[in-house]
Amino acid sequence: MRLVFSKQFRRNTSVSSLSNGEARRAIPAPARSTMTMKTSDNRPAAPSSSRQPPLNKGARRESIIGWLFVMPALLMYAVFVLLPLLMSVQYSFFRWNGIGPMTWVGLDNYVRVLQDPDLLGTILNSLRLVVFFSFIPVALGLVVASIMHRMATGRFGAAARTVLFLPQVIPLVAAGIIWGRLLSLPGLINEMLRAVGLSNVTRAWLGDFDWALPAVGFIGIWVLLGFCTVLLWTGMTKLDPALFESARIDGASWFTEFTKITVPLLRNEIGVCLTVTVIAALAAFDIVYVSTAGGPGNSTAVPGIQIYILAFTEQRIGPASALAVILMALVLIIIIPFQRLNREASS
Repeated sequence: MRLVFSKQFRRNTSVSSLSNGEARRAIPAPARSTMTMKTSDNRPAAPSSSRQPPLNKGARRESIIGWLFVMPALLMYAVFVLLPLLMSVQYSFFRWNGIGPMTWVGLDNYVRVLQDPDLLGTILNSLRLVVFFSFIPVALGLVVASIMHRMATGRFGAAARTVLFLPQVIPLVAAGIIWGRLLSLPGLINEMLRAVGLSNVTRAWLGDFDWALPAVGFIGIWVLLGFCTVLLWTGMTKLDPALFESARIDGASWFTEFTKITVPLLRNEIGVCLTVTVIAALAAFDIVYVSTAGGPGNSTAVPGIQIYILAFTEQRIGPASALAVILMALVLIIIIPFQRLNREASS
């Protein structure tokens, strides 16, 4: 008993001789108890768990019914979208004429596409069309939608939106035929130019090497302007009018309201417009094929036209599939940043 007391006395003396900081470091922290906590009636408490509670029979049944409704759409998407996509990737590694046996060539088709100046020229033409099909319609749509939001109300506003959206209802093939007639040498556009004394400017717009691509781009502006305008106008109707009233009280001009309030608050709608119009520009086929068929020369040739020629005219399925895969990758590279900006704007 005396031995135990002396050991305890020496331990307490050594601890008290240390400084406060050293004493805190010297005294070990109490070990965490791993024992299960008990309630007041000595029963162990239920351990906390991050697992979700199991679904009851009703919720599980609703989930199964929901999947049954979605399955037909998923099946159609898999058959008509995913399967052709995978087959195109597969064909891009083979030399095949569509009938005979396939020969493995690896990445040779991709190398030929990237080294062919005509095929690369189609990709550059599609990037130029992005300016006409995407950037100009979105910019003009913002201005037109802002004016309509401020001025066009009632029946006049509904009529204006209907007229602007009308090109979306017209099939692209019909739009290409109509504008092909209007932009021809004896067409209405040249007749109007002659009427105002600009006969030296008239030309076959879709048959000119320098003006054919801008003429096709003009058709794209006409088709997509209404879509962008109506979508952006719908977004403007959801904005709080108090923001604009406060800006007017502070003496803000229309341009200040437009740049400081309208455009920042319409980031989601602008992102949707850019996504849809960029895809329309890169995947353009109907308007170009009907109006110019890629001519004159290759001045309006786009990847869609070249894929059609390679696959169905020259029976070169491998290079056509490789060009299609490259076009898909280009679309994803351009679209993914827009989607990230939309998520950041919404968050």
